[in-house]
Amino acid sequence: MEFYREVAVTTIDVLLLKKKMTIKHLPKYCSSITEVCSESGGTGEIYCIWGGFTVQRVELKYGVCFLLLNCPHALTWSITQKEDTGALIVHCTIAENESEQEFVESIYEFVTAWCDGLTDTLLTA
Repeated sequence: MEFYREVAVTTIDVLLLKKKMTIKHLPKYCSSITEVCSESGGTGEIYCIWGGFTVQRVELKYGVCFLLLNCPHALTWSITQKEDTGALIVHCTIAENESEQEFVESIYEFVTAWCDGLTDTLLTA
C-alpha cells in the first residue's frame, strides 16, 4: 500500500533538506516518532507510534528515505523534493495490498504528522 502527500512548495535546497533529515532529528519533524534511542552510521533505534524499531537512513537524489528494518510490514517513507516545483513529498509504503483498518489509519496519522512537522519546523525555519 502507498500513502502519498504533497506538503508545500519551498525554496529549501535539497542538500539542506538532506542535512536536516537525520535519524537524530526525526522527533523534531514527526510527532509520531517520540524517541531516538541510538544512532550510528546511518542506522539507529527509534521509538514511534508502533513501538521500537531499527531504522536506516538512505540518501536519494532529491531527498532521503527511512526504512524500518525489523518492521513486519516493511514500512518505509521518504521525504523528497520535486525538482520542477520545489514541493516536498512525503511517501510511505508497506509491503501489503491490504491491512487492518486501524493500522492503515495509523499510517495516515504518521504521514500527516510528517506533513505537519515539515510545515511547522522545516518550512518556517
